[in-house]
Amino acid sequence: MEKQNFVDYVKIHCKSGNGGAGSVHFHRDKNTMNGGPDGGDGGRGGHIILRGNAQLWTLLHLKYRKHIIANAGDYGVGQLRTGKEGEDIVLEVPLGTVAKDFETGAIEAEIVDDGQEITWIPGGRGGLGNNNFKTPTKQTPRYAQPGEPGIEAWKILELKVLADIGLVGFPNAGKSTLLSVLSAAKPEIADYAFTTLVPNLGIVSYRDHRSFIMADIPGIIEGASEGKGLGIRFLKHIERNSALLFLISCEDKDIKTTYKILLSELKKYNKELLSKKIILAITKCDLIDAELEKMLKKELPKKLEPIFISSHTGKNLDKLKDVIWKELNG
Repeated sequence: MEKQNFVDYVKIHCKSGNGGAGSVHFHRDKNTMNGGPDGGDGGRGGHIILRGNAQLWTLLHLKYRKHIIANAGDYGVGQLRTGKEGEDIVLEVPLGTVAKDFETGAIEAEIVDDGQEITWIPGGRGGLGNNNFKTPTKQTPRYAQPGEPGIEAWKILELKVLADIGLVGFPNAGKSTLLSVLSAAKPEIADYAFTTLVPNLGIVSYRDHRSFIMADIPGIIEGASEGKGLGIRFLKHIERNSALLFLISCEDKDIKTTYKILLSELKKYNKELLSKKIILAITKCDLIDAELEKMLKKELPKKLEPIFISSHTGKNLDKLKDVIWKELNG
């Protein structure tokens, strides 16, 4: 996925359709000169609907649609005929999209399933025709309801990547390399910080034709929750992962401290992230021997069972997939 094509936030001005007015009309035909009211109801205004599309990975197609305006419903007419409804506008969005109000920040809808449809901004209801207002004492009402206005507001669509497991670690921890080895994804890889500027997704094949989705999130640094480095722009993508795979390079000078920093940044951003299942892997272990592995293991948190892996030699990658699958499926 090209960097410039990954869009995970759009602000758009939306207006659902106005409802059509009800009709004031009285029945007339060649045998009836003064018939009763038969004004039809107005049609409802067009909705703005969100629909999940598993083939989309970004909000790029909505980036330049700054105004979304649905059509109004038609007026009601005589003979109790209801006006035509305004045409709905369907916005197809990738799975993991959250819809918010720009002014309040309140979450209004979440799309998580392919084909899921949510009426995000409903159109105004059509007004009632004068037929609805007749009574035994008022048999010729000469009024009808106007249609309700549509809803007009600035809205936000925000993508939070949906994946089974998210890779968490400092820049150059080996996240992109691991994803490229385990899946068909081809993220940019280089030996400098912040090579990964957008989340990358890959489908990892497992035993018996099963698979899971892995997300490579741009590297976290100390202070990321406060906006340093790439800031909180990509921390939000971790919220939707079922489990987290912490990657720390064996070259790190203090693995235990790095682990604590990663935990701390997640907690500062959203403490609920720490309730997710966490797996710890030490990367680039083709650079060390078994004796050094034992020494490093003693320095790590005892409650975690770290996996020492190498993306270059394939060391323990099958074991890593087994552990991930077990965590994801209980």
